[in-house]
Amino acid sequence: MCERLEAVRGIMQSCRLCPRECGVNRLAGERGECKIGSEPMVSSVNLHHGEEPPISGTRGSGTVFLTGCSLRCRFCQNFPISQLRHGNTMSPRELAGKMLHLQSLGAHNINLVTPTHQSAAVFESVLIAYQQGLRIPLVYNSGGYDSLEMLRLWEGIIDIYMPDSKYSDDAAAVECSRAPDYVRHNRAALLEMHRQVGILASDGAGVAQRGLLIRHLVLPGDLSGTVEVLRFIAEELGRDTYISLMSQYFPAWGGLAHPVLSRSVTREEYRRACFELKRLGLDNGWTQPFEE
Repeated sequence: MCERLEAVRGIMQSCRLCPRECGVNRLAGERGECKIGSEPMVSSVNLHHGEEPPISGTRGSGTVFLTGCSLRCRFCQNFPISQLRHGNTMSPRELAGKMLHLQSLGAHNINLVTPTHQSAAVFESVLIAYQQGLRIPLVYNSGGYDSLEMLRLWEGIIDIYMPDSKYSDDAAAVECSRAPDYVRHNRAALLEMHRQVGILASDGAGVAQRGLLIRHLVLPGDLSGTVEVLRFIAEELGRDTYISLMSQYFPAWGGLAHPVLSRSVTREEYRRACFELKRLGLDNGWTQPFEE
């Protein structure tokens, strides 16, 4: 693990933690696109009961909401955390202590929310936590704009990957999230995550222990390219892949001024997405009740 930690620090010296590859030396205090330094910056740490059923379970998921993001989604519903960077800097040892406290409260897992751009600092925190007795599964909950180089260093440490697959069209990814080549990077990341942990597996109580769970948020006007996202998953990852197909989009942040993102998803748009999910044989996972 010491060798891996040195490799992670090397990635920080010429930052390649996400596909933007800013190249800044974050260990020397330089900051790139994400505007986050070398130490963990955290918005909140708590037990969360609103994740998918096998993640929240009965006692809650131990969520660590990391400040900032590798994406720039116009419509982000957590924009104070992701875009305005609300949060507090702490040492890796302090963050490890927070994880252990969540475990003591009965959390089913440690859920790292938006870890991509802070992977190096979080990696060190996780190693400290393991040395001090962390035993519950570790969830990597990302926007799906991830670096293969960094994901490979997480192998054997992350138990559950829970990425988004936001788009099937790069023009939409740039327009909505300022994410060049999102589709290529996202699909490579999904394949690597699947290779590492396989299909989602739960214990006798239905609580996830290991595997891949993919989230897809249906966007108005099909900016999400839902059919192609689902087709890739079905054909390349397998029809037994677990998917959370979400209807919860509402206009927020920069989406309020966008000609398409300024409205909610319609019942018909979400109905069509659910139809395609079934048509492609993707029966594992969850849809949401539609609310106007």
